[in-house]
Amino acid sequence: MASRSCANFLHLASGNLLDIPQTPRGLPRVMTVPGIISDMDSCSSNDGDSDVASSGCRERKIIVANMLPLHAKRDRETSKWRFSWDEDSLLLHLKDGFSPEMEVVYVGSLKVDIDVNEQEEVAQKLLEDFNCVPTFVPHDLQKKFYLGFCKQHLWPLFHYMLPMCPDHGDRFDRILWQAYVSANKIFADKVMEVINPDDDYVWIHDYHLMVLPTFLRKHLNRIKLGFFLHSPFPSSEIYRTLPVRDEILRGLLNCDLIGFHTFDYARHFLSCCSRMLGLDYESKRGHIGLDYFGRTVFIKILPVGVHMGRLESVLNLSSTAARVKEIQKQFEGKKLILGIDDMDIFKGISLKLLAVEQLLQQHPDLQGKIVLVQIVNPARGFGKDVQEAKKETYMTAKKINEVYGSPNYQPVILIDRPVPRYEKSAYYALAECCIVNAVRDGMNLVPYKYIVCRQGTPGMDEALGVKPEYPRTSMLVVSEFIGCSPSLSGAIRVNPWDIDAVAEALNTAITIPESEKQLRHEKHYRYVSTHDVAYWARSFVMDLDRACQDHYSKGCWGIGLGLSFRVVSLSPNFRRLAIDHICSAYRRTSRRAIFLDYDGTLVPEASIIKTPSPEVISIIKTLCDDPKSTVFIVSGRGRASLSDWLAPCEKLGIAAEHGYFIRWSKDSEWETSPVGADLEWKKIVEPVMSLYREATDGSSIETKESGLVWHHQDADPDFGSCQAKELLDHLESVLANEPAVVHRGQHIVEVKPQGVSKGLVAEKVLSRMVNGGKPPDFVMCVGDDKSDEDMFQSILTSVSNPSLPVAPEIFACTVGRKPSKARYYLDDTADVLKLLKGLATATISKPRCLPEIKVSFESNA
Repeated sequence: MASRSCANFLHLASGNLLDIPQTPRGLPRVMTVPGIISDMDSCSSNDGDSDVASSGCRERKIIVANMLPLHAKRDRETSKWRFSWDEDSLLLHLKDGFSPEMEVVYVGSLKVDIDVNEQEEVAQKLLEDFNCVPTFVPHDLQKKFYLGFCKQHLWPLFHYMLPMCPDHGDRFDRILWQAYVSANKIFADKVMEVINPDDDYVWIHDYHLMVLPTFLRKHLNRIKLGFFLHSPFPSSEIYRTLPVRDEILRGLLNCDLIGFHTFDYARHFLSCCSRMLGLDYESKRGHIGLDYFGRTVFIKILPVGVHMGRLESVLNLSSTAARVKEIQKQFEGKKLILGIDDMDIFKGISLKLLAVEQLLQQHPDLQGKIVLVQIVNPARGFGKDVQEAKKETYMTAKKINEVYGSPNYQPVILIDRPVPRYEKSAYYALAECCIVNAVRDGMNLVPYKYIVCRQGTPGMDEALGVKPEYPRTSMLVVSEFIGCSPSLSGAIRVNPWDIDAVAEALNTAITIPESEKQLRHEKHYRYVSTHDVAYWARSFVMDLDRACQDHYSKGCWGIGLGLSFRVVSLSPNFRRLAIDHICSAYRRTSRRAIFLDYDGTLVPEASIIKTPSPEVISIIKTLCDDPKSTVFIVSGRGRASLSDWLAPCEKLGIAAEHGYFIRWSKDSEWETSPVGADLEWKKIVEPVMSLYREATDGSSIETKESGLVWHHQDADPDFGSCQAKELLDHLESVLANEPAVVHRGQHIVEVKPQGVSKGLVAEKVLSRMVNGGKPPDFVMCVGDDKSDEDMFQSILTSVSNPSLPVAPEIFACTVGRKPSKARYYLDDTADVLKLLKGLATATISKPRCLPEIKVSFESNA
């Protein structure tokens, strides 16, 4: 469905205001002119984000996943499709975390191919009967999307497998990537068909749909969007090998909340954002938040749970009880060890079998007394890796049975067929120990299911012939590389690659005293029963609601083309500074104060050449020569370099080292701030900084007359940031009683005298103009970093100064669209130069006197 906000994508990407800021329901929120709000009913109005009309104020949850939670089967008699719920689907279970009144809509693909001429009828039936919206991805596209990019590229990479050579892992194929993007676009179109953007929450699941958030955010800037990754997220060293790494990261960052099973996965994601996109994160009242172009993207860490009711209902089935009795008879007198895994190379099945072989070899007394039942679920992917894993599994099992087995005893039993839920539950209930030995896995709920089944139900107790008060026990051997491992503190954690350690863990699990087994089981059951799937879903949507609560308090701009699209979310009064507007104000005023930062404002931050260009010198000189204007460069740089570089501008004022030194013109003497006369603290700071410089490769120290700066822009991003935080704490501790302040900026830690700031420079200059009988009627301040925020605050405060006869026209402008105290922004130093050209042209009466200045007026406010 088309969206008006995206009708002209090139216009959208130019940085213009996309839509008017919304306000919550119950308040009028339709603006006819910026700053003027009309009185229209909020529930019946459209916010301009989309063509989708509001169907009412009812809140819904739209669950989007690769597959719908449905079974599909064609009726042989009528040839019609018959659909039913997949009762084991996590997507179906998570509804228990919502209120009964909550409407849930599912968007996803079916597990069967539907003919094109049947799709409309099927879609209507699924929407009416199941509230499901099928995506109908074409067969060829689905094959390239799922079996291709998802299973050949993302799945191995997210499980730490690199395509080092063609025989092991498939190399990146851009055609498969294009199929992935196209499939995500189809999902986005289906969501757009059913969404009510004012009220609905969208919850996207898993790695199949990681660029879907970009398509949705592009159409609906204020969409309430959550994402949960059910697989591991690899370390930055692995993830950075993906050629489309930035596009996928930006896709996830277009969400409001991103969920992970463990802190390790979240930490890896945050590290990737830091290293590849330069984003910092911080903990805000216990919640991790990433600042992404004015939006806070929250990170949630919570492992998914199991559906207690579903497991217990299966345990109470008569078929389960019958199978339990059969298994009891089959393995009478033996201890049962259970493994249930998918057949893929990451589940460590062959390593598990080698550990059992080692156990039988080291403990001959266990021969004939233990049995490993390994249930192998069907493989979800295809390829030679799966076939090799299957072949190795069978060969290892055969070898063990030949060496340690007998005509009436097989130590390893492989069940490689579809096993119904009731049969798995029967094995869970009878197993003395459950082992999950995956070398890498996202969550893996097998241990949780085992614990619930070992707890039992009245029906199961009857089948087992035990009393309700009978003590419950369970033992778990789990790999430390699976998502559920951190939540199972009573399990025996193992490194699956260490065969000896796994064998010893199995021996401990089956020989440990019953009382300890009971204590471990009770601890696990308390956690699993209270952190079920409903708890997980409820917790996620509560955090999603909190993450979206300020959607209507900020203005939204869309920037970036294609998959680089992102939304800038800032104050509704924050807008681009129109050059013709400020030039008009400049011409009609006669007492002007102009404050300009240097690095990042007049000279690009990333530029190797830090000296000003001849064009910059010419423009500043023109502005300074106007007797109606007082112009100051306010910088953190030293006075020697600034006075040398800006020597041609004789009437220019310079405030060096954040205002510790001030010179009103080239002919005047440097004034030193009296508040920072005592610099003895530098002797304390220098050795501390030197210690961190030596310990942090790529860092350096800049020595100023009034202070010291530790730079870490060339150090490892994570290590440099960590060291900067530690240095900040260290310096604040040792300087607690000294007249100095420690400030952490972008890639720096700076120590400067107390009471010195750029804001005080602005106050001093404005005060001198007022005291000289020339109160300013025009004030402009342009800067790009945190230190310039002091100047913005200072000149904005001057509006309320009672000594001013008339409030001046104020233009506080930051460079770059980001949260700021300034009311205006310019995109970069090139925009700043255009602005100054315009003012320089307005300064002189005859433009031909300044031939090198070519003015291009723009208004993008």
